[in-house]
Amino acid sequence: MWDPAQYLAFADHRARPFYELMARVQASEPRRVVDVGCGPGNLTVSLSSRWPAAVVEAFDSSPEMVEAARAAGVDARVDDVRTWRPAPDTDVLVSNAVLQWVPEHPSIVSGWASSLPSGAWLAFQVPGNFTSPSHRLIREVAGEALAHVFRGEKPVLSPVEYAGLLADCSTVDVWETTYVQRLSGPDPVLEWVAGTALRPVRAALSSADWEAYVAELAPRLREAYPARADGTTWFPFRRIFAVARV
Repeated sequence: MWDPAQYLAFADHRARPFYELMARVQASEPRRVVDVGCGPGNLTVSLSSRWPAAVVEAFDSSPEMVEAARAAGVDARVDDVRTWRPAPDTDVLVSNAVLQWVPEHPSIVSGWASSLPSGAWLAFQVPGNFTSPSHRLIREVAGEALAHVFRGEKPVLSPVEYAGLLADCSTVDVWETTYVQRLSGPDPVLEWVAGTALRPVRAALSSADWEAYVAELAPRLREAYPARADGTTWFPFRRIFAVARV
């Protein structure tokens, strides 16, 4: 289960990649704009502001996220990225930090690119930090007993591989950025991953086992990402971006 409040605890850091992604989308008067995996809707509202004449379609697989999005004024619904198909008038399709949860997403991306109308824009970004200390430690502490809850060894592709998926589009722009995020508060890296990467672990454990897991993980994360003298912590976070015009 997704927790919108936990996810929004680092709203500024999580929003920046979305805005940098959308800055490369040059659609002028799209008919339909789709936010695939809209989450709590805090970023979807900017799509309506940018393109007020467009129909803004938004969905997420999490009922909790959809409820939060509706509370934010977004006309969101529950749907599955695996089975959803773009309407014929979809001129902008954006997916922000969603596809890493879907193992078969490379074929989905290819399908989107081939089904969107000529001139449409496809934009997505995914985290690319699965080999970072934070994610390595999450797996190590989980051990073999919880290996099944993770998304495999390669949840996302390389930038070059994503470019290859989109090679038939008229324009392709793929890049990566490592954000050196300055986090604050006690155990800030633990709080960050609790809203995303740790969700499958939490879902698989009882409350007592979860508390024991966190008690072992927290000091390891503090060692890997030590706090500075001022109490803040640097947390490098790599992301991969792709924007293509069909």
